[in-house]
Amino acid sequence: MSEQRFVRSARLEDIDDVVAIQVAAWRSMYGQTLPAAVLDELTGQEAGTKFREQWRGAVESPPTSQHRLLVATDERKVMGFASLGPAEDDDLWPGTDAEIYALHVHPDHLHRGHGSRLLNAAVDHLVDDGFHRVVIWTLEADNPLRDFAESAGWRPDGARRELDMGERVPMVRLHAAISV
Repeated sequence: MSEQRFVRSARLEDIDDVVAIQVAAWRSMYGQTLPAAVLDELTGQEAGTKFREQWRGAVESPPTSQHRLLVATDERKVMGFASLGPAEDDDLWPGTDAEIYALHVHPDHLHRGHGSRLLNAAVDHLVDDGFHRVVIWTLEADNPLRDFAESAGWRPDGARRELDMGERVPMVRLHAAISV
């Protein structure tokens, strides 16, 4: 096991890696759910440009001091990322409820501890920021993110939604208590 594995705040030079991981993770996660044309559009060059702008903004000027973009590294190479901050759903209180907006590890590097390190670092930051509960949205169907979160003790809280990605994609919200 590498002694060079850690989680840190993302830097501008990490953005291309974050986008590549997001695209690879989406292809892996949505590959069996969406028509190929829709998946190609969501993970194509135009989408990549928008993702770069989004992540650049997250690094250069996050909306609040509680918004973070973290990366998991191994030998200085970015293997995964997590984006987190105050909860955005109307039924949650952003003063005490947090959300992990995205948590992805490159599919070629799953089951090596990167997701666990990201999740632990995210929760540490959220607890330090005074949050008591954290949520994450995931596909309702079996997928690596849902399996990972549920294996860490997260459970559905009853909230559901559907994404319109050319096809309706059912999602569930998982939650976990992180402090008292």
